[in-house]
Amino acid sequence: MTEATTDLARNKLGVGSIVFLVLAAVAPVTVLIVVLPLAIALGNGGGIPIAILLVAAALLLFAVGYAQITKELTNAGGFYAIAVKGLGKTAGLITGLIATIGYNAFVAGALGTIGFFAGVVVAPHLFGIELDWFWTGLVLFIVVFLLARSGIHVSAVVLGIALVLEILLVFVFAFAVLFTHGFDLAIFTPQVITGGSLWIGLLLAATAFIGFEATALFGEEAKEPRKTIPRATYVAIIVIGLMHAFAAWAIVSALGLEKSQDEALAHLADGDLTLMLVEKYLGGFGLTIALVLVVVSLFAAQLAFHNSAGRYLFSLGRARVLPHWLAVTNKKGSPERALIVNFAFAVIVAAIFRFTFPDLPAVVTLVPVGLGFATLAIMIVQAIAALAVVAYFRKKNDPRIWSTLVAPGLGFLALAVFSVMAIVNFATVAGSSETYVLVLPWILVVAVVGGIGYGAYLKAKKPDVYAGLSDDLEKFDEELAEASAGN
Repeated sequence: MTEATTDLARNKLGVGSIVFLVLAAVAPVTVLIVVLPLAIALGNGGGIPIAILLVAAALLLFAVGYAQITKELTNAGGFYAIAVKGLGKTAGLITGLIATIGYNAFVAGALGTIGFFAGVVVAPHLFGIELDWFWTGLVLFIVVFLLARSGIHVSAVVLGIALVLEILLVFVFAFAVLFTHGFDLAIFTPQVITGGSLWIGLLLAATAFIGFEATALFGEEAKEPRKTIPRATYVAIIVIGLMHAFAAWAIVSALGLEKSQDEALAHLADGDLTLMLVEKYLGGFGLTIALVLVVVSLFAAQLAFHNSAGRYLFSLGRARVLPHWLAVTNKKGSPERALIVNFAFAVIVAAIFRFTFPDLPAVVTLVPVGLGFATLAIMIVQAIAALAVVAYFRKKNDPRIWSTLVAPGLGFLALAVFSVMAIVNFATVAGSSETYVLVLPWILVVAVVGGIGYGAYLKAKKPDVYAGLSDDLEKFDEELAEASAGN
């Protein structure tokens, strides 16, 4: 039997597998049913399909520079590793802390979300009984954990199957609308694009891409990572953008362009806009399938984010920023100890909300805390990584102006704007204006201050650990990196 090691499984993931991992985190059916109606209602109404494409364009600009830096860096640390390379050890430490907090919060929020939809929404529809959201979510999370510890290739297979089912529903619905009465081409007119609140539309559209950045986390487990990771990133952003835009166009066209925003606002409280349209165009059976696939979508997202959270914990443990105990993998090459910690964290947080607010559903207590806060944290991490890409290549005086300065620089500006907007409009992002929700962004301030202090402490008292923040990243062949950079 193979002993446990500190190495992740190698050469397990191709472009397709990584794209499945990323798209599963994006949760297409959940976006269709939850995010798009919210964006249409509160954003720029019928112009949301274009807002989605604009966000995709901004992320592709960032991906141009990101593709270059991943040719020189293969690490499970994701954007934390990129921040170290571009902005220095302390900035990388801060990025790693924010990312780790964010991904762990995401998994806790996902437990509440899947528990609510499976137990409170789907179970009564299918079986006529309502189940407690906490215990339902816990059972499903145990299955998620067992899959995650079985190895990344197992997760990729499961997520691939779930993703195909989700995408089929999205496109069957969208084409049903298209074939019934066509799509409204007026969405491309300036007055529609800028109608309502374009800025809120862009912000909510950006939340629908959360998860694409996870491509960086699987570099050590990828086949030919210097080629696989950039390609997977491009494919993920393009597929996410086109799929969400197509689905949003279908919703807007089904409602009628001019009244789409009013209709979305009317259904906002009940959150049933897309489900109403699915039943109209696909019938009662289609509605049942959609409800089941919401649970499948959330299950896949939880599995994807559980894997991501585990790899951030593993990477920081390997760098000895967190306890080194976390940096041990099982015989399947899975960071089992890190996954256990994430599992325990999510269950404890969910239990606190379950027993503190026993009469309230998770979607008004735990979900805004977990998913809203995590979305903000990951947006900020994306912006830091974009800046790090620019800084890294400027320090090297790289002559490729477009791919290492202009494109990633524009991507950074867009991501920085999204991050600031998310902070200013945090109640909208989180879906709650409760005080305990609105104070959550201050946790990130604490993470920044704490990261600066912890970095200074490590530099003064544990210089070997401080040096290890960058030494841990030197896992690539210098000659191959130089050759790749010259291509």
